[in-house]
Amino acid sequence: MAGKTAGAALSPEQKAYNRKRLWVEIRKHWLLYVFLLPCLVSLIVFAYVPMGGIVLAFKNYRFDLGIYGSEWAGFKHFKSFLTSPEFWTTTRNTVVISIMKIIICFPAPIILALLLNEVRAKKFKSVVQTVSYLPNFVSWAVVVTLLTALFSPYGGIYNDIRKAMGLDPIFVLGEKGAFYPLVILTDIWKNVGWSSIVYLSAITGVDQGLYEAAAIDGANRWQSTWHVTIPGISTTIGIMFIMRMGGILGADMDQLLLLQQPANMQLSQVLDTYILQTGLRYGKFEYATAINLIRSIISLGFVVITNHLTTKYTEVGLF
Repeated sequence: MAGKTAGAALSPEQKAYNRKRLWVEIRKHWLLYVFLLPCLVSLIVFAYVPMGGIVLAFKNYRFDLGIYGSEWAGFKHFKSFLTSPEFWTTTRNTVVISIMKIIICFPAPIILALLLNEVRAKKFKSVVQTVSYLPNFVSWAVVVTLLTALFSPYGGIYNDIRKAMGLDPIFVLGEKGAFYPLVILTDIWKNVGWSSIVYLSAITGVDQGLYEAAAIDGANRWQSTWHVTIPGISTTIGIMFIMRMGGILGADMDQLLLLQQPANMQLSQVLDTYILQTGLRYGKFEYATAINLIRSIISLGFVVITNHLTTKYTEVGLF
């Protein structure tokens, strides 16, 4: 402890030198900071400035008085949501979908990156990468439109095949049993290629000497992958997992909102869609803000807990 204290205590001369060196580095790389400036402005304007609206969660909002002129309601809206049946339904649906995506969808890009790393034919590898990346640029609106065309009871390919087999057509998107498979499969199809870029980049940073040492020891390609590649990218996997846990209460609103049907509402109504409908459809802005604030606080808690556990047991953490 004494060593840490002594090392942390800097003399005024050292502090002045560090400040001078910082400004020297800034002047030296000023062009990089110019490129960074639009990102910082965008972050401040769209992420930090709107935080002032959080006060709406503690108000009885009136249009004529505005946010700051409306009377205080305290924790009224928080208590109302936490004691409502929608709290348990939407939270359960959100957590179930998020856990399914973590268990099934999170490892998918890692597996794809490991498989692509073993491909030696460069042209084939490039084709596979391009094909897997393209769905990321397709909006969820287009994806659901394609699903509707494929599974429509009237002219959809799937139901045409059923009719040819003597079966009755069904509306797949309205089937409760088909909802979870559609969510998982479309998520993998759309995101697996793009998400694998991070892991492919991490794999390129693994020391090639480790593979040579493993080959000398008689390891085959599978053993090299298991004992060299995966440990080499474990830090990246850990950081991505922590970030994924932060979004456990955000189950991709665009996808679920578009896949939502009256028949699957009991499964598809998650926190994000409920907040959107409560705020915009019913005009309960203060109530929707309170729900979103609850979700954000819980998500922050998940990040802190996950980061603590991964730092403690795997020495990987964001902070």
